[in-house]
Amino acid sequence: MSRADLPRRVRALSQFRVDDLASLTLTPDDEHHLRRVLRAREGEEIVLTDGRGGYRFATVTSSSYEPASEIGQDDPLLDTTLYIAPLKGDRSENVVVKATELGVTRVVPLTSRFVAVKFRGEARDKALARWRRVAREAMGQCRRTWDLVIEDPVEVSGVPRDVAVADFGGTATLEGVRAIAIGPEGGWEHDEWPSEQPRVSLGDHVLRGDTAAIAATTLLVSRGAGWSRHARDT
Repeated sequence: MSRADLPRRVRALSQFRVDDLASLTLTPDDEHHLRRVLRAREGEEIVLTDGRGGYRFATVTSSSYEPASEIGQDDPLLDTTLYIAPLKGDRSENVVVKATELGVTRVVPLTSRFVAVKFRGEARDKALARWRRVAREAMGQCRRTWDLVIEDPVEVSGVPRDVAVADFGGTATLEGVRAIAIGPEGGWEHDEWPSEQPRVSLGDHVLRGDTAAIAATTLLVSRGAGWSRHARDT
């Protein structure tokens, strides 16, 4: 995020995702949220982003929006990926929200042997739609200007061999790690991953899936720009 614009962006009433920063056209849902839920008044300022790092300020009028700045451009986020097995209840959505806020660039649903929730067919499609919706909402809340990419699900066999697996007994170092896989509530089956797959430890305690995912995300992104202190390998 541009340091110079940060206070202004934080003070803005809200931020919305648009397809074109030149047209300043909100979706019907965003229009409703701004004018009916937030009760925006004429003259208030909002932030618009194209999801590709571009952003600009706009002023609310009675029926449209007037540009209030030139188009700015944020630097790309540190390229990081979180693989996560779907979790029970709304825990997966909570992880997606936190991953968006913290700055991970991609989330990949992971089909593991011990996944305890139904994640196929119509149920999978509905879940992915929810994940993408909450990611978009979180993007506006935290003033992020780069979309969180939520990929289609993959099986363990389809995960690249350089992705680190969160597991007890793994190394404590994250040097060179840009992607971490988090397992389901039931954990990994003993032979689920190839022996050569790198393992990383997230501490000495058993973590819930959502806690592990948020911890892994924080460790992944803490080397990126904007963090006051970079993570150290121990």
